[in-house]
Amino acid sequence: MAKDWSDRALEIESFKVMDLLKRARELEAAGHDVVHMEVGEPDFPTAEPVAAAARAAIERGLTQYTPAAGVPELRQAIARFYRQRYGLEIAPERVIVTAGASAALLMVFALLADPGQQFMMADPGYPCNRQFLRLVEARGQLVPVDADTRFQLTPRLVAEHWRPETAGVLLASPANPTGSVLHLAELEALAQAVRGQGGRLVVDELYHGLSYGIEAASVLQADPKAFVINSFSKYFGMTGWRLGWIVAPDDAVPHLERLAQNLYISPTTVSQYAALAAFEPEALAIFETRRQAFAKRRDLLLNGLRELGFGVPVAPEGAFYIYADVSGLTDNAFEFCWDLLERDHLAVTPGLDFGRHRSNDFVRFSYTTAADRIELGLERLRRRLRGA
Repeated sequence: MAKDWSDRALEIESFKVMDLLKRARELEAAGHDVVHMEVGEPDFPTAEPVAAAARAAIERGLTQYTPAAGVPELRQAIARFYRQRYGLEIAPERVIVTAGASAALLMVFALLADPGQQFMMADPGYPCNRQFLRLVEARGQLVPVDADTRFQLTPRLVAEHWRPETAGVLLASPANPTGSVLHLAELEALAQAVRGQGGRLVVDELYHGLSYGIEAASVLQADPKAFVINSFSKYFGMTGWRLGWIVAPDDAVPHLERLAQNLYISPTTVSQYAALAAFEPEALAIFETRRQAFAKRRDLLLNGLRELGFGVPVAPEGAFYIYADVSGLTDNAFEFCWDLLERDHLAVTPGLDFGRHRSNDFVRFSYTTAADRIELGLERLRRRLRGA
Protein backbone atom coordinates (compact mmCIF):
# COMPACT_ATOMS: atom_id res chain seq x y z
CA MET A 1 0.00 0.00 0.00
CA ALA A 2 1.35 3.42 -0.95
CA LYS A 3 2.28 5.82 1.83
CA ASP A 4 0.45 9.11 2.19
CA TRP A 5 3.60 11.19 2.71
CA SER A 6 7.27 10.92 1.92
CA ASP A 7 9.80 10.02 4.61
CA ARG A 8 11.53 13.27 3.69
CA ALA A 9 8.52 15.38 4.57
CA LEU A 10 7.82 13.46 7.76
CA GLU A 11 11.38 13.93 8.99
CA ILE A 12 11.36 17.71 8.56
CA GLU A 13 11.06 19.08 12.09
CA SER A 14 8.91 22.04 13.03
CA PHE A 15 10.55 25.44 13.45
CA LYS A 16 9.71 25.78 17.13
CA VAL A 17 10.01 29.55 17.30
CA MET A 18 7.27 29.76 14.69
CA ASP A 19 5.09 27.47 16.82
CA LEU A 20 5.61 29.89 19.70
CA LEU A 21 4.83 32.87 17.50
CA LYS A 22 1.62 31.24 16.31
CA ARG A 23 0.46 30.71 19.89
CA ALA A 24 1.55 34.25 20.85
CA ARG A 25 -0.62 35.66 18.07
CA GLU A 26 -3.57 33.59 19.36
CA LEU A 27 -3.07 35.04 22.84
CA GLU A 28 -2.93 38.56 21.40
CA ALA A 29 -6.12 37.93 19.46
CA ALA A 30 -7.72 36.98 22.77
CA GLY A 31 -6.74 40.36 24.22
CA HIS A 32 -3.45 39.58 25.99
CA ASP A 33 -0.37 41.81 25.78
CA VAL A 34 2.51 39.57 24.68
CA VAL A 35 6.13 40.74 24.88
CA HIS A 36 7.88 39.31 21.81
CA MET A 37 11.46 38.24 22.41
CA GLU A 38 11.31 35.08 20.31
CA VAL A 39 11.49 35.95 16.61
CA GLY A 40 14.60 37.23 14.84
CA GLU A 41 12.78 40.03 13.07
CA PRO A 42 13.70 43.70 13.54
CA ASP A 43 10.74 45.71 14.78
CA PHE A 44 11.65 48.77 12.70
CA PRO A 45 9.54 49.44 9.59
CA THR A 46 11.03 49.28 6.12
CA ALA A 47 13.31 52.28 5.68
CA GLU A 48 11.50 54.98 3.71
CA PRO A 49 14.07 55.17 0.87
CA VAL A 50 13.52 51.46 0.28
CA ALA A 51 9.74 51.77 0.42
CA ALA A 52 9.85 54.74 -1.96
CA ALA A 53 11.94 52.75 -4.42
CA ALA A 54 9.37 49.94 -4.31
CA ARG A 55 6.52 52.34 -5.03
CA ALA A 56 8.48 53.82 -7.93
CA ALA A 57 9.13 50.35 -9.35
CA ILE A 58 5.43 49.52 -9.29
CA GLU A 59 4.56 52.84 -10.93
CA ARG A 60 7.10 52.08 -13.69
CA GLY A 61 5.52 48.67 -14.25
CA LEU A 62 8.60 46.73 -13.05
CA THR A 63 6.64 43.68 -11.93
CA GLN A 64 7.54 40.97 -14.43
CA TYR A 65 10.08 38.16 -14.17
CA THR A 66 13.74 39.12 -13.95
CA PRO A 67 16.80 37.00 -14.78
CA ALA A 68 17.05 34.08 -12.38
CA ALA A 69 20.25 35.44 -10.80
CA GLY A 70 18.72 38.88 -10.25
CA VAL A 71 18.66 42.20 -12.05
CA PRO A 72 22.14 43.31 -13.12
CA GLU A 73 21.83 46.63 -11.29
CA LEU A 74 21.37 44.89 -7.93
CA ARG A 75 24.19 42.41 -8.53
CA GLN A 76 26.44 45.36 -9.30
CA ALA A 77 25.28 47.25 -6.20
CA ILE A 78 26.04 44.27 -3.97
CA ALA A 79 29.51 43.93 -5.53
CA ARG A 80 30.16 47.63 -4.87
CA PHE A 81 29.05 47.14 -1.28
CA TYR A 82 31.78 44.53 -0.79
CA ARG A 83 34.35 47.01 -2.10
CA GLN A 84 33.13 49.77 0.19
CA ARG A 85 32.70 47.69 3.34
CA TYR A 86 35.48 45.09 3.06
CA GLY A 87 37.84 46.41 0.40
CA LEU A 88 37.07 43.35 -1.76
CA GLU A 89 36.81 43.32 -5.53
CA ILE A 90 33.92 40.97 -6.28
CA ALA A 91 32.79 40.53 -9.86
CA PRO A 92 29.04 41.20 -10.09
CA GLU A 93 28.70 37.94 -12.04
CA ARG A 94 29.61 36.07 -8.84
CA VAL A 95 26.57 37.52 -7.04
CA ILE A 96 23.37 35.48 -7.22
CA VAL A 97 20.33 37.34 -5.87
CA THR A 98 17.93 34.88 -4.24
CA ALA A 99 14.39 34.61 -2.89
CA GLY A 100 15.61 35.13 0.67
CA ALA A 101 18.63 33.60 2.37
CA SER A 102 16.60 30.42 2.85
CA ALA A 103 16.55 29.86 -0.90
CA ALA A 104 20.27 30.65 -1.00
CA LEU A 105 21.06 28.01 1.63
CA LEU A 106 18.86 25.44 -0.06
CA MET A 107 20.54 25.99 -3.42
CA VAL A 108 24.07 25.91 -2.03
CA PHE A 109 23.38 22.68 -0.17
CA ALA A 110 21.77 21.20 -3.29
CA LEU A 111 24.92 22.13 -5.23
CA LEU A 112 27.50 20.88 -2.73
CA ALA A 113 25.96 17.88 -0.95
CA ASP A 114 25.04 14.59 -2.61
CA PRO A 115 22.54 12.17 -1.04
CA GLY A 116 24.07 10.55 2.02
CA GLN A 117 26.69 13.24 2.52
CA GLN A 118 26.88 15.56 5.51
CA PHE A 119 27.63 19.20 6.16
CA MET A 120 29.38 19.94 9.44
CA MET A 121 27.90 22.73 11.57
CA ALA A 122 27.91 23.96 15.14
CA ASP A 123 25.36 22.72 17.66
CA PRO A 124 23.69 25.07 18.65
CA GLY A 125 22.94 26.70 15.30
CA TYR A 126 20.16 27.93 13.04
CA PRO A 127 17.64 25.04 12.92
CA CYS A 128 16.50 25.23 9.30
CA ASN A 129 19.98 24.42 7.98
CA ARG A 130 19.67 20.76 8.83
CA GLN A 131 16.14 20.68 7.39
CA PHE A 132 17.41 22.09 4.07
CA LEU A 133 20.00 19.32 3.96
CA ARG A 134 17.39 16.65 4.68
CA LEU A 135 15.34 17.99 1.79
CA VAL A 136 18.20 17.26 -0.63
CA GLU A 137 18.75 13.81 0.97
CA ALA A 138 21.87 14.91 2.84
CA ARG A 139 22.32 15.46 6.57
CA GLY A 140 23.46 18.07 9.04
CA GLN A 141 26.50 16.86 10.98
CA LEU A 142 26.03 18.61 14.32
CA VAL A 143 29.19 19.18 16.35
CA PRO A 144 28.65 20.13 20.00
CA VAL A 145 30.23 23.49 20.89
CA ASP A 146 30.39 25.35 24.18
CA ALA A 147 31.36 28.69 25.62
CA ASP A 148 35.05 27.74 25.61
CA THR A 149 35.04 28.17 21.80
CA ARG A 150 32.40 30.94 21.93
CA PHE A 151 29.95 28.40 20.50
CA GLN A 152 31.90 28.24 17.21
CA LEU A 153 33.68 25.45 15.37
CA THR A 154 37.48 25.44 15.49
CA PRO A 155 40.14 23.87 13.24
CA ARG A 156 40.65 21.20 15.89
CA LEU A 157 36.95 20.32 15.91
CA VAL A 158 36.85 20.23 12.11
CA ALA A 159 39.75 17.76 12.02
CA GLU A 160 38.38 15.69 14.87
CA HIS A 161 34.89 15.31 13.42
CA TRP A 162 35.67 15.04 9.70
CA ARG A 163 34.24 11.88 8.16
CA PRO A 164 34.48 10.35 4.68
CA GLU A 165 30.89 11.46 4.06
CA THR A 166 31.55 15.08 5.15
CA ALA A 167 31.16 17.38 2.13
CA GLY A 168 31.95 20.66 3.82
CA VAL A 169 31.51 23.01 6.75
CA LEU A 170 28.88 25.65 7.44
CA LEU A 171 29.86 28.53 9.73
CA ALA A 172 27.82 31.49 10.92
CA SER A 173 29.30 34.85 11.91
CA PRO A 174 27.61 36.61 13.65
CA ALA A 175 25.87 33.44 14.78
CA ASN A 176 22.29 32.61 15.57
CA PRO A 177 21.46 31.92 18.44
CA THR A 178 24.58 33.08 20.27
CA GLY A 179 25.63 36.34 18.59
CA SER A 180 29.27 35.22 18.54
CA VAL A 181 31.57 36.52 15.79
CA LEU A 182 34.49 34.78 14.07
CA HIS A 183 37.40 37.17 13.69
CA LEU A 184 39.55 37.25 10.56
CA ALA A 185 42.37 35.10 11.96
CA GLU A 186 39.81 32.47 13.01
CA LEU A 187 38.20 32.50 9.57
CA GLU A 188 41.62 32.07 7.95
CA ALA A 189 42.44 29.09 10.18
CA LEU A 190 39.06 27.47 9.59
CA ALA A 191 39.28 27.99 5.83
CA GLN A 192 42.70 26.32 5.82
CA ALA A 193 41.37 23.41 7.88
CA VAL A 194 38.46 22.82 5.50
CA ARG A 195 40.69 23.10 2.42
CA GLY A 196 43.05 20.60 3.99
CA GLN A 197 40.20 18.08 4.16
CA GLY A 198 39.18 18.73 0.55
CA GLY A 199 35.81 20.16 1.61
CA ARG A 200 33.82 23.28 0.75
CA LEU A 201 33.29 26.19 3.10
CA VAL A 202 29.95 28.02 3.38
CA VAL A 203 29.52 30.99 5.71
CA ASP A 204 26.24 32.50 6.86
CA GLU A 205 26.89 36.26 7.08
CA LEU A 206 23.23 37.23 7.47
CA TYR A 207 23.87 39.46 10.47
CA HIS A 208 26.78 41.42 9.00
CA GLY A 209 26.33 45.09 9.78
CA LEU A 210 24.85 44.21 13.17
CA SER A 211 27.99 43.98 15.29
CA TYR A 212 28.89 45.96 18.38
CA GLY A 213 32.34 47.30 19.16
CA ILE A 214 33.90 45.36 16.29
CA GLU A 215 33.56 45.09 12.52
CA ALA A 216 32.80 41.54 11.42
CA ALA A 217 35.18 40.24 8.76
CA SER A 218 33.84 38.49 5.66
CA VAL A 219 35.14 35.01 4.96
CA LEU A 220 35.97 36.25 1.45
CA GLN A 221 38.83 38.18 3.03
CA ALA A 222 40.23 34.81 4.12
CA ASP A 223 39.08 32.48 1.35
CA PRO A 224 37.94 33.81 -2.06
CA LYS A 225 36.59 30.35 -2.92
CA ALA A 226 34.17 30.22 0.00
CA PHE A 227 30.41 30.51 -0.50
CA VAL A 228 28.82 33.47 1.29
CA ILE A 229 25.14 33.65 2.20
CA ASN A 230 23.65 37.02 3.08
CA SER A 231 20.24 38.62 3.32
CA PHE A 232 18.36 41.89 3.17
CA SER A 233 16.30 40.77 6.19
CA LYS A 234 18.46 41.61 9.19
CA TYR A 235 20.75 44.67 8.84
CA PHE A 236 18.61 46.09 6.04
CA GLY A 237 15.35 45.30 7.87
CA MET A 238 13.53 43.79 4.87
CA THR A 239 12.27 40.48 6.30
CA GLY A 240 8.98 40.24 4.44
CA TRP A 241 10.51 41.31 1.14
CA ARG A 242 12.18 37.86 0.96
CA LEU A 243 15.48 38.76 -0.67
CA GLY A 244 19.00 37.46 -0.14
CA TRP A 245 22.15 36.70 -2.07
CA ILE A 246 25.02 34.29 -2.59
CA VAL A 247 28.59 35.22 -3.45
CA ALA A 248 29.90 32.11 -5.17
CA PRO A 249 33.07 31.00 -6.96
CA ASP A 250 32.95 31.63 -10.72
CA ASP A 251 32.55 27.98 -11.65
CA ALA A 252 29.54 27.53 -9.34
CA VAL A 253 27.49 30.38 -10.83
CA PRO A 254 25.96 28.55 -13.85
CA HIS A 255 24.84 25.67 -11.64
CA LEU A 256 23.26 27.98 -9.06
CA GLU A 257 21.52 29.90 -11.82
CA ARG A 258 19.96 26.68 -13.16
CA LEU A 259 18.77 25.77 -9.68
CA ALA A 260 17.20 29.21 -9.28
CA GLN A 261 15.44 28.92 -12.63
CA ASN A 262 13.84 25.67 -11.56
CA LEU A 263 13.13 26.39 -7.90
CA TYR A 264 11.54 29.85 -8.10
CA ILE A 265 12.19 31.29 -11.62
CA SER A 266 13.49 34.62 -10.28
CA PRO A 267 13.64 36.65 -7.07
CA THR A 268 10.72 38.97 -6.37
CA THR A 269 10.99 41.82 -8.84
CA VAL A 270 9.69 44.72 -6.75
CA SER A 271 11.89 43.63 -3.83
CA GLN A 272 14.98 43.78 -6.04
CA TYR A 273 14.32 47.32 -7.20
CA ALA A 274 13.47 48.34 -3.62
CA ALA A 275 16.75 46.85 -2.40
CA LEU A 276 18.75 49.05 -4.75
CA ALA A 277 17.89 51.97 -2.46
CA ALA A 278 19.25 50.10 0.59
CA PHE A 279 22.79 50.93 -0.51
CA GLU A 280 22.19 54.67 -0.83
CA PRO A 281 23.79 56.94 1.84
CA GLU A 282 20.40 58.04 3.20
CA ALA A 283 19.32 54.44 3.83
CA LEU A 284 22.70 53.36 5.22
CA ALA A 285 22.49 56.21 7.74
CA ILE A 286 19.12 54.87 8.90
CA PHE A 287 20.52 51.37 9.28
CA GLU A 288 23.46 52.68 11.30
CA THR A 289 21.09 54.51 13.67
CA ARG A 290 19.16 51.28 14.11
CA ARG A 291 22.38 49.35 14.80
CA GLN A 292 23.13 51.76 17.61
CA ALA A 293 19.64 51.16 19.01
CA PHE A 294 20.25 47.41 18.94
CA ALA A 295 23.51 47.91 20.84
CA LYS A 296 21.65 49.76 23.62
CA ARG A 297 18.98 47.08 23.74
CA ARG A 298 21.63 44.38 23.97
CA ASP A 299 23.24 46.05 26.97
CA LEU A 300 19.86 46.55 28.67
CA LEU A 301 18.82 42.93 28.22
CA LEU A 302 22.24 41.44 28.98
CA ASN A 303 22.55 43.33 32.28
CA GLY A 304 18.96 42.56 33.22
CA LEU A 305 19.24 38.84 32.58
CA ARG A 306 22.46 38.53 34.52
CA GLU A 307 20.93 40.38 37.47
CA LEU A 308 18.07 37.87 37.46
CA GLY A 309 20.42 34.89 37.62
CA PHE A 310 20.53 33.86 33.97
CA GLY A 311 23.94 32.69 32.86
CA VAL A 312 25.28 34.35 29.73
CA PRO A 313 28.68 32.73 29.17
CA VAL A 314 29.29 34.54 25.87
CA ALA A 315 28.21 38.15 25.54
CA PRO A 316 27.01 38.64 21.96
CA GLU A 317 29.23 40.69 19.65
CA GLY A 318 26.68 40.68 16.84
CA ALA A 319 23.18 39.79 15.60
CA PHE A 320 20.35 40.53 18.08
CA TYR A 321 20.21 37.49 20.34
CA ILE A 322 21.32 36.45 23.81
CA TYR A 323 21.77 32.73 24.43
CA ALA A 324 21.12 32.34 28.14
CA ASP A 325 21.78 29.39 30.45
CA VAL A 326 18.69 28.64 32.54
CA SER A 327 19.94 25.44 34.14
CA GLY A 328 20.11 27.20 37.50
CA LEU A 329 16.48 28.26 37.18
CA THR A 330 14.71 25.25 35.65
CA ASP A 331 15.36 21.64 34.69
CA ASN A 332 13.31 21.91 31.49
CA ALA A 333 13.97 24.92 29.24
CA PHE A 334 11.32 23.87 26.71
CA GLU A 335 8.53 23.79 29.30
CA PHE A 336 9.95 26.97 30.88
CA CYS A 337 9.46 28.85 27.58
CA TRP A 338 5.94 27.61 27.01
CA ASP A 339 5.01 28.36 30.61
CA LEU A 340 6.37 31.90 30.26
CA LEU A 341 4.21 32.38 27.20
CA GLU A 342 1.00 30.94 28.62
CA ARG A 343 1.22 32.39 32.12
CA ASP A 344 3.32 35.52 31.76
CA HIS A 345 2.74 36.39 28.10
CA LEU A 346 6.46 36.58 27.42
CA ALA A 347 7.69 34.81 24.29
CA VAL A 348 11.27 33.45 24.21
CA THR A 349 12.73 30.52 22.27
CA PRO A 350 13.85 27.22 23.81
CA GLY A 351 17.33 25.89 23.10
CA LEU A 352 15.76 22.77 21.59
CA ASP A 353 15.14 24.77 18.42
CA PHE A 354 18.88 25.10 17.80
CA GLY A 355 20.17 21.58 18.21
CA ARG A 356 20.68 18.87 20.77
CA HIS A 357 23.77 19.82 22.77
CA ARG A 358 22.66 21.06 26.20
CA SER A 359 19.49 22.27 24.52
CA ASN A 360 17.53 21.78 27.73
CA ASP A 361 19.81 24.24 29.53
CA PHE A 362 19.46 27.27 27.24
CA VAL A 363 16.91 29.72 25.87
CA ARG A 364 17.33 32.46 23.28
CA PHE A 365 16.19 36.01 23.89
CA SER A 366 15.80 38.32 20.89
CA TYR A 367 16.25 42.06 21.46
CA THR A 368 14.35 43.07 18.35
CA THR A 369 11.73 44.87 20.41
CA ALA A 370 11.85 48.37 21.90
CA ALA A 371 13.65 49.15 25.16
CA ASP A 372 10.41 49.71 27.09
CA ARG A 373 9.17 46.30 25.98
CA ILE A 374 12.46 44.70 27.02
CA GLU A 375 12.06 46.30 30.45
CA LEU A 376 8.50 44.95 30.66
CA GLY A 377 9.76 41.49 29.70
CA LEU A 378 12.43 41.64 32.40
CA GLU A 379 9.81 42.68 34.95
CA ARG A 380 7.64 39.70 33.99
CA LEU A 381 10.66 37.43 34.38
CA ARG A 382 11.38 38.99 37.77
CA ARG A 383 7.84 38.33 38.96
CA ARG A 384 7.94 34.77 37.67
CA LEU A 385 11.25 33.95 39.37
CA ARG A 386 10.16 35.51 42.65
CA GLY A 387 7.00 33.42 42.60
CA ALA A 388 8.79 30.20 41.60
